[in-house]
Amino acid sequence: MLYFYYDLDFNAVTDMNEQAVNEMSADDYSSLTKLIMVILDEWGLTAAEQLKVLNLPEKTPTRNLRKYRNGQAFPKTADVFERLEHIVGIFEALRTSYPHNKQMVKIWMNKCNRHFVTRPPLVVIAEDGLPGLIKVRAHLDCTFDWFSD
Repeated sequence: MLYFYYDLDFNAVTDMNEQAVNEMSADDYSSLTKLIMVILDEWGLTAAEQLKVLNLPEKTPTRNLRKYRNGQAFPKTADVFERLEHIVGIFEALRTSYPHNKQMVKIWMNKCNRHFVTRPPLVVIAEDGLPGLIKVRAHLDCTFDWFSD
């Protein structure tokens, strides 16, 4: 179960930036990749939506997601790093908000929300990509948006 997935040091991941990810060992980056895939699966994103959220190359076959689930690391690009950071930030905020009931995470992600013009957060993420990830994270994590201008 993802909700209690602790193979990775979440403090290191939530403070993630391009330099931190580049300094990760291959095993840690592989574990992070598997964790991200589990998160996206548990949120209920389709394979096509996962490709869009991760901004993987346009012609990436959805069947390639299986390789990431099995531990092949994501491409090391700044854009992918930024998206991973937001996915883990959303995951952590939801884990903090609902520490004893992981079903509430799925309910919250799929329930229409007035902060997103009556769209569920999952739809915001799937349709808007990176801006959607940022919107959902900023809504969930009050500390994330403190220093933004």
